[in-house]
Amino acid sequence: MPRKQNKTDKEIPNRFTEQIITDTIEENFMPYAMSVIVSRAIPQIDGFKPAHRKLLYTMYKMGLMTGARTKSTNVVGETMKINPHGDAGIYETMVRLTRGNETLMHPFIDSKGNFGKHYSRDMAYAAMRYTEVKLDPFCRTIFTDIEKNTVEFTDNFDSTTKEPVLFPVSFPNILVTANLGIAVGMASSVCSFNLSEVCRGTVAYIKNKNTDLAEYIKAPDFPTGGQLIYDREEIRKIYDTGRGSFRVRAKYRYDKKHSLIEVYEIPYSTNIESIIDKIIQLVKSNKIKEINDVRNETDLKGLKIAIDIKRNADPDVLMDKLFKLTPLCDSFSCNFNILIDGSPRVMGIGGILDEWIAFRMDCIRKRTEYDLQKKKEQYHLLLGLEKIILDIDLAIAIIRETESDSMVIPNLMEGFNIDEPQAEYIAEIKLRNLNKEYLLNKTKDMRQLEKDIAELLGILSSDTKIRNIICRELKEVDKKFGKERKTEIIFAEDIKTVAAEDHIDDYPVHLFLTRENYFKKITPSSLRLSGEHKLKENDEIVQQLDTTNKSELLMFSDKQNVYKTRVYDFVECKASTMGGYLNNLLPLDADETIVFMLATTDYSGEIIFAYQNGKVSRVPLEAYRTKTNRKKMLNAYSDKSPLAGARHLTEGGGIVLIRDRDKAVLVDSDIIPLKTTKNSQGVQVFTLKKNSYVTRILSAEEFVSQDPAFYRSTKIPCAGRFIKDEDKSANPFLESDGQ
Repeated sequence: MPRKQNKTDKEIPNRFTEQIITDTIEENFMPYAMSVIVSRAIPQIDGFKPAHRKLLYTMYKMGLMTGARTKSTNVVGETMKINPHGDAGIYETMVRLTRGNETLMHPFIDSKGNFGKHYSRDMAYAAMRYTEVKLDPFCRTIFTDIEKNTVEFTDNFDSTTKEPVLFPVSFPNILVTANLGIAVGMASSVCSFNLSEVCRGTVAYIKNKNTDLAEYIKAPDFPTGGQLIYDREEIRKIYDTGRGSFRVRAKYRYDKKHSLIEVYEIPYSTNIESIIDKIIQLVKSNKIKEINDVRNETDLKGLKIAIDIKRNADPDVLMDKLFKLTPLCDSFSCNFNILIDGSPRVMGIGGILDEWIAFRMDCIRKRTEYDLQKKKEQYHLLLGLEKIILDIDLAIAIIRETESDSMVIPNLMEGFNIDEPQAEYIAEIKLRNLNKEYLLNKTKDMRQLEKDIAELLGILSSDTKIRNIICRELKEVDKKFGKERKTEIIFAEDIKTVAAEDHIDDYPVHLFLTRENYFKKITPSSLRLSGEHKLKENDEIVQQLDTTNKSELLMFSDKQNVYKTRVYDFVECKASTMGGYLNNLLPLDADETIVFMLATTDYSGEIIFAYQNGKVSRVPLEAYRTKTNRKKMLNAYSDKSPLAGARHLTEGGGIVLIRDRDKAVLVDSDIIPLKTTKNSQGVQVFTLKKNSYVTRILSAEEFVSQDPAFYRSTKIPCAGRFIKDEDKSANPFLESDGQ
């Protein structure tokens, strides 16, 4: 019902305007997206994100390159002057850069106190008021000559101070410091490499662009160690394109005396708690039975996950299983997305080194220009001094005879034809320094300055000399801070693989199939301790099978399909439970029911299918073997007549067909022709009258009779014999509705 219009409605102005949604998103969301990409998540060519750079530069300006540590709170507070995103975020950034957290191969912050551990999810770091920090000596490599205008500076958020746009790092830190970041619509994932390998590889690359970097930079290297599974093609792809992935697995040792596996190095991309949680989950789900206990024994000595195993368990087979099922073997996905001049670019290692070399050459040019300017200024001052050396007495007289202090500089400028800076320099010389030795030393300084200026000019005019300087500095960084690899390289082809079957325990089991499509897998010990089977109302067990846990299981349905699976794929249960509903365990149709099952390890023997129309087909079990791991096969048997039953015979033998619970015939299976076609109709074995059907098939051993020969027939088809009363009593199924 429409609202009544008030008198004042016409007086209310329209406060809403129509906007095109695409324009609104572009105007409002794009600036945010660009801010996240450029100013937060993606590292730049110096290997740092803005948050890292702001923190480290603040510590540098606080004088923490030398001296004692200071409380982390002090650093966080000072950093907020150029990073206004809250103290919690700044402190988290600091934690990642510390030696105590063990996130980086070469930490930038020397720390004292609890900073947690990168490899632990639950080991929290202490509050900033308790911890202390200062810059690590390694930081000298990132602040190299930063005061010499080597990099650009920009205003902070409120224009009260300046901060560097980049650090003049003297080595390719972008490849040495791991960086992960998620921006809007893109991400970056740069793994860490060994510092020594990167420095040597960069030197070789500078000297020869055709250098195979994989010969020098062997593979990624992580502070958590582990074993990198080296796939040549995948590593080559990462090096060339900047994209790809590789696997790292844990290192372990086995204490045979105590049946104990100790994991002491894990993949960089996971943590202790995730590994332990997954192992516990596998043990509870009964997928791993060799483990008695697992616990975290990490202490001040380092990481350790202790796994108590059973005495008869093979530690190598168990670990191979854990590598496949837990984060003890994990993948690291590479996406070398780096900001170059404000634009994100995905590059391989060669491309990254090209950009870093160009950046570093620019830093050295600016440093050289700065030094050259200082040298020229000093030389210019000494040129003025050289002029007064020829007549020191005149200089003294000019100063002495000048009446006012303000006229000393102009009089010197006029008397010796020098400029104001030269006159200022001369006027500031102490009287005691106007001796022959001082003046001769200054003359020598002029000669040295002339050489230095010529050398600096030579550097600026030669890219080759600049590259040589880069190489020399890289060698110095390698010599001073280089370390041995922590992540061991193992080749994929050298790994001893354990077959999947070896991961599975093999032991006897009893299988039960019910008419209502329920399935039970029970161990002999559990069955002995159990009472009666729990079944659904009006349900009954129609087949029992004794086999082993590693057997292959074929389950035939009433829709002529066979489902192939493994016994160990089913969870064990107790007789006191209803078991698993096969419609939930297998990809059955809603109205599909399993009517027969068999287990095999080698597909030996034959299957005898009996149909209600009296026909029987004999098919070798080998016909159901497949080269591929197919889970479902169609047309597993004939659909011309309903199936009365089936039996698996491994060594031939007799079969018994039951008609309407009143007649039976016993024939040898050999007289039934062997068919290679699975859905063959078979041959007529039992001649039937109208409205009579074969209702059951048994092996000769299953049919209890005092005189089996009474029912035997050597020819087919045959009419069978009426079942004797005593045989009916001996076979309870004849008193029920049959199969």
